[in-house]
Amino acid sequence: MVKGPEAAVLAAFEAAKGFMPLDEGLALYAAAAEAGRLGLPLLEIGTYCGRSTVLLAGAARAAGVTALTVDHHRGSEEQQPGWEYHDPETVDPELGVMDTLPTFRRTLNRAGLEEHVVALVGRSPQIAALWAHPLGLVFIDGGHTDEHASADYEGWAPHVAEGGLLVIHDVFPDPVDEFTGQAPYRVHQRALASGEFTEVSATGSLRVLRRTGAAAAHR
Repeated sequence: MVKGPEAAVLAAFEAAKGFMPLDEGLALYAAAAEAGRLGLPLLEIGTYCGRSTVLLAGAARAAGVTALTVDHHRGSEEQQPGWEYHDPETVDPELGVMDTLPTFRRTLNRAGLEEHVVALVGRSPQIAALWAHPLGLVFIDGGHTDEHASADYEGWAPHVAEGGLLVIHDVFPDPVDEFTGQAPYRVHQRALASGEFTEVSATGSLRVLRRTGAAAAHR
């Protein structure tokens, strides 16, 4: 049975800026701890300020692997000025644009997890196009438009190793959640329909799928 995160890791998660509730965070940690047994890196798309990264890093440290996190750090659609999830504290005062990278780095430093994380700063499709290595876990938690969610799936899901896990956040089947969760829901449905993944758990809006079939070309 997978143990939960260390008390210090859990405290750092709860103290960090972000939107993931505790039950989903614990489910993410359990998935990361299980995937870590494959001895492969754990990758997250959508860093924001590092709330979920802390959990991946804690699981990576325990497994002796590395956590990777991908983000351009300029904020997704719903985090821009004038939108519900905008946080003025994340705006660069000189440039006047969002920059969550400094907050993310402080989050990791306070958690004592910097050496267990590689931050890939850039746009997900550009980084995915350069990636050529298997991953134990891919956690899709980036932009919530079909364009961005689909690109994250197409770019990174093929790299999930056999037996590895694909985790998707903000999966909301109800059409009323079109802006916040329908694109991730459609990616979730696409992954299941591909025959490559089988769902193993659902906690809130978090879905965990295991690779049970060979990867096909998504592009």
